[in-house]
Amino acid sequence: MKILRNYFLKEFIGPLFLALGVLTFVMILGNLIKIADLVINKGVEITSVLKLLAFMIPYLLTYTLPIAALTAVLLSLGRLSSDNEIVAIRASGINLFSLILPLLIVGLILSLILVVFNDRVIPYAHYASRKTIVEIGVKNPAAALEPGIFINSFEKYILFIYRIDKDKLSNVRIYEPQGEDKPARTIIAKRGEFIVVPEKNMIKLKLIEGTSDEPDPENPSNFYKLNFKNYFMTLNLSQMQDKDKIAKKPKDMTIQELRNEIKKIKKEGIDPAPLVTEINEKISLAFSSFVLMLFGMPLAIITRRREKSINFGIAFLIVGVYYLMLLGSEALSLQGHLDPRFAMWMPNIVLGLIGGILTYRLCAS
Repeated sequence: MKILRNYFLKEFIGPLFLALGVLTFVMILGNLIKIADLVINKGVEITSVLKLLAFMIPYLLTYTLPIAALTAVLLSLGRLSSDNEIVAIRASGINLFSLILPLLIVGLILSLILVVFNDRVIPYAHYASRKTIVEIGVKNPAAALEPGIFINSFEKYILFIYRIDKDKLSNVRIYEPQGEDKPARTIIAKRGEFIVVPEKNMIKLKLIEGTSDEPDPENPSNFYKLNFKNYFMTLNLSQMQDKDKIAKKPKDMTIQELRNEIKKIKKEGIDPAPLVTEINEKISLAFSSFVLMLFGMPLAIITRRREKSINFGIAFLIVGVYYLMLLGSEALSLQGHLDPRFAMWMPNIVLGLIGGILTYRLCAS
């Protein structure tokens, strides 16, 4: 019996590390284009980019580890089933559950590791990555800005830049709101560039060839157009830093920090549902490894498929259904239709019950 248990574990561990490596690499590869753009086109220091990449990997593991565990179960048990090894084992009178129990224990251990990971490592990595982005923004503002969207990171001004090439800007529009029922002051320029003054927490923006709305001295609520060849203006970085460096978002908090925040906002009469949802999401996502393995075991034995591509496809289909259920549960929780402590566990409960029933029937037959 011990030999068979070790055999099952050996068949599972190899595909687990293979799937984990492949999935993590594929997800990192999806971000390499953005990373390469930061280094090549925006001139960001390679050390800052490597820090962002390092902080990204723990976040990816939250999702890749459960998928890898499910894929490993489908690959290992699917091969054993297709080669009729499981049929031979059951024909010998050996209880199948006693052989898959070690796999379930491994799944439970992976989930417990992810609980600690989601509580401690992920919040730290998420918060550290945001601080790194702020540091990049101070040293190289263009690298932290996205073209084609409205940017309100600077005090007093809203920017819209059509194209950014390192510190060179093309087709720049700057809006300065004047209050309700008053037209915004507008500055338009063909080109521009940033000049960083970090010691003063300022950025100077040089605008080239454009027009500016200037207040009429006789009637400040009206503007007149001023054409310019070169125009310098100062942007304050304090709003960007206050928003991204001081305050922690729920995803940056540990479970204990979230509980402290819940107590605080309850005293102020605010509904803490979003924070309760975040706590339960952290824990339920961690236990998805165990639940997906429990669901995948009988499925692998029943389908009897050993092809890697098909098993990867089945794994992604199951995970897709799981995360769709999770997103739906999160929406119901945030809208107040379901208690967050129940809603965020619904996908685990549904798949866990189905997997448990299938496993019981399979082992009892």
